[in-house]
Amino acid sequence: MGQQGMGYNNGKGGGGGGLPMTAPRPRGASPLSSHHHRSRKIHRTFNNVKITVLCGLVTILVLRGTIGLNLSLPNQPTDADALAGAKAVEDIDRILREIRSDSGPDGGGGDDDAGDLAGSAAFNATALNATEAAAAYADAVGRYALGPKISDWDGQRRRWLRQNPGFPATVAGGKPRILLVTGSQPGPCDNPLGDHYLLKTTKNKIDYCRLHGIEIVHNLAHLDTELAGYWAKLPLLRRLMLSHPEVEWIWWMDSDALFTDMAFELPLSRYQGRNLIIHGYQDLLFEKHSWIALNTGSFLFRNCQWSLDLLDAWAPMGPKGFIRDEAGKILTANLKGRPAFEADDQSALIYLLLSQKEKWMDKVFIENSYYLHGFWAGLVDKYEEMMENHHPGLGDERWPFVTHFVGCKPCGSYGDYPVERCLKSMERAFNFADNQVLRLYGFAHKGLESPKIKRVRNQTTKPIDDKENLDVKAKISTTERS
Repeated sequence: MGQQGMGYNNGKGGGGGGLPMTAPRPRGASPLSSHHHRSRKIHRTFNNVKITVLCGLVTILVLRGTIGLNLSLPNQPTDADALAGAKAVEDIDRILREIRSDSGPDGGGGDDDAGDLAGSAAFNATALNATEAAAAYADAVGRYALGPKISDWDGQRRRWLRQNPGFPATVAGGKPRILLVTGSQPGPCDNPLGDHYLLKTTKNKIDYCRLHGIEIVHNLAHLDTELAGYWAKLPLLRRLMLSHPEVEWIWWMDSDALFTDMAFELPLSRYQGRNLIIHGYQDLLFEKHSWIALNTGSFLFRNCQWSLDLLDAWAPMGPKGFIRDEAGKILTANLKGRPAFEADDQSALIYLLLSQKEKWMDKVFIENSYYLHGFWAGLVDKYEEMMENHHPGLGDERWPFVTHFVGCKPCGSYGDYPVERCLKSMERAFNFADNQVLRLYGFAHKGLESPKIKRVRNQTTKPIDDKENLDVKAKISTTERS
């Protein structure tokens, strides 16, 4: 489990607090000196503004240098950045020396010594807040961990499998054992209909897993409160890997994604020597540095040391509050098209793979020959055409394996698309997939937008004569054609 109570929940930047208050004139000071006091205070305020700006610059440079990713990205720190940072530090030091010496540009002293001391202390606090914030961020990123460091998982897992032959890493037919993992928030949806569609997406996943001999876990708990939201999957995946050494592949799927080709099976033999299978595009990743080059709504991890190491490297941008906010700025600065918001798991993974390509990419398989993730908006209106012209078992744009409702948020109170459109489209996707299951039993939905069903095959006194020896893929293909 990750460390709790980092203390950065309210931090939003590296520049410290606002401008310090000007100290009041001490009792007994001559009113004749008020004009001089105002001049000195204006000068201090100007210095204070300069400090704030310079501290912000130093903070940005420190963050980019201490995030732990020595990058080959377009905006990586250069020698010029380092020189600018050094110059900024020198300027801050010079301004602080001016303030501490209690002399303005004219070299004069002044009568409000108490005010000068108070102002100097406030300016010092501003500089300290900036540098301390940067140092605190770097320290927190360096210290944060999903759990105790494990360095020999492959060996431990091999020994466990030898000692527990009743839990083999393969299933019928010699296929690697897969655990599908999904999850949803612990409480009810803001929109009551969201709970209904969450139930449907879960039923869809159970159906697919049942047909293909895959185990499934639906999680509702936050295993690490620091990694809520997008990041909640990371501690869950790590815990399931360590708790299920018999599982060869851990497959994460978002709650708003549905299987829409119930016959298609993952071509796992294609992934020998690879440990992360994720939908995406090489050109968007390595040429465009796009923040949507990969999609973490559906991906597979091999249960191995490499995957644990990647999770350890991936997680430090995720703790909520100060760390996540500051990391979000770095991601937006380096990934093309990314809006300004807190760090998300998808952007962080893309940034990690770009910045440490040599360390990770030889074990990553970027898949786009079929829809491990298929964006819903371009698919749901074509289901009738797909049924007319093609058959299940393809997994690609002709019969998409997964339809993912990115940006819909049916469980929340907001989203990137109108709720009505999202729910209608989710109903179509669910019924499209559900037809493939129902037809095994002689039924189908009356239409893709209707929950009602109809009989599509007459009952018989010998129901198993034609179907008993057919596998699921053949059954679904046959019934779809009927």
